[in-house]
Amino acid sequence: MTPLVDFITEAMPPAAARAAAARAVLDTIGVTLAGASEPAAQSVQQVIAHERRDGDGSGSCRVLGTALRASATDAALANGTAAHALDFDDMCFVSLAHPSAPLVACALATAEHAGATGRALLDAYIVGFEIEGRFGRAMNPRHYRKGWHCTSTIGTIGAAAAASRLLGLDAAAVRHALGIAASEASGLKDNFGSMVKPLHAGLAARNGVLAARLAQAGLTANLNAIQGPQGFLAAMDSEHDPQDLRNFLDDLGDRWEILDTGITVKLYPSCAATHPTLDTLLDLKRREGFGADQVQAVEIGVDAVTPTVLIHSRPADGLQAKFSMPFCAAAAIVHGRVGIETFEDWQVRDREIVSSLQRVTMCVDSTLDGSAPPLTQARVTVRLEDGRVLTAVANGARGYPERPASDDELAMKFISCAVRALPEPRAEQALAAVRAIESSPDVRTLTEALWR
Repeated sequence: MTPLVDFITEAMPPAAARAAAARAVLDTIGVTLAGASEPAAQSVQQVIAHERRDGDGSGSCRVLGTALRASATDAALANGTAAHALDFDDMCFVSLAHPSAPLVACALATAEHAGATGRALLDAYIVGFEIEGRFGRAMNPRHYRKGWHCTSTIGTIGAAAAASRLLGLDAAAVRHALGIAASEASGLKDNFGSMVKPLHAGLAARNGVLAARLAQAGLTANLNAIQGPQGFLAAMDSEHDPQDLRNFLDDLGDRWEILDTGITVKLYPSCAATHPTLDTLLDLKRREGFGADQVQAVEIGVDAVTPTVLIHSRPADGLQAKFSMPFCAAAAIVHGRVGIETFEDWQVRDREIVSSLQRVTMCVDSTLDGSAPPLTQARVTVRLEDGRVLTAVANGARGYPERPASDDELAMKFISCAVRALPEPRAEQALAAVRAIESSPDVRTLTEALWR
């Protein structure tokens, strides 16, 4: 694991990588503020508050969008859960994870605990992101197809790396932190569409902080816990032989995943697998001007991985609706937009959406480009009552690295999210503070702008 450990302790990210990380942190803090009032996030907050009242928990780290303070591990758990609660946080198609929800929550809490600078936080985020990318290349798609949720499994390893960097652990302690993280990592895709899915991000963030702090305190692990015959890679059904991991680490520090493949910013608060279809349907609706009552059928062809993610054909609530292609497509056809309000529970019972949903089918399309990353393609066919047949093939969506969100789009998304937790003037102040993160001498001055 020498290349891995050396990278965590010594990496010097280029300015362009730091700029990309700063955009990711901005986007993630925005969706964390929006998600802080969601039921999953509030459940975590209640447990933390209860422990503090009982005298069992304390700390000086902020739970964003609330008045709570907590320990670094509890703040990471709460903020990671909130960041993923709306499924509005970013995505990486190499790690097949939502990288920033755990990484930002972990790095923010650890930086507060350590009194670190904003630049140090960004460098730690990049370290975690790069390692997640290499593990994703080594483990996927087999690991993901097996049922593991990479945001939590690979995300725990990345978070431990980020926390280790911020705490300034030496090489020996970093090895133990990674070994501890290897035993903490978990997360099952069968929990998609439930409150446990956002909890996965919170657990990964918390586990990363905990692994690094335990290693700092002298707790040791088997140094072969990543690559051993019963280690992380073998137990979690890695695509490649565990001993091949080194082949995926050789370019650490020379090639930057965050720049080469980039981060996908979500412009819809639903599973990333729905975004190519949503973009295409909304564009067709704007161009052709059809209404929901004019649609006879919608046929959506997808890659073989997508049905393992979009597992709710007839969702029972808003959380399941985020993982339902028929619902997302129907909402786009009915309303011509998809936003946070689309996934309120009452929308699942909306008569017009329910009627349209029944006319949407999804199936695997073997003619799609098999070399493209999973979840990024779709063939959309809309059959209208007047006999017209509208067809388009989607390759990615707006917000993807090839079509990145503009600074203005990021700012608009941040404010629209932040006002769910903060008054608008405070949301504007928060935007300015987070935009200046790289020059922040102490992350704690930044987080003071992020509580209610």
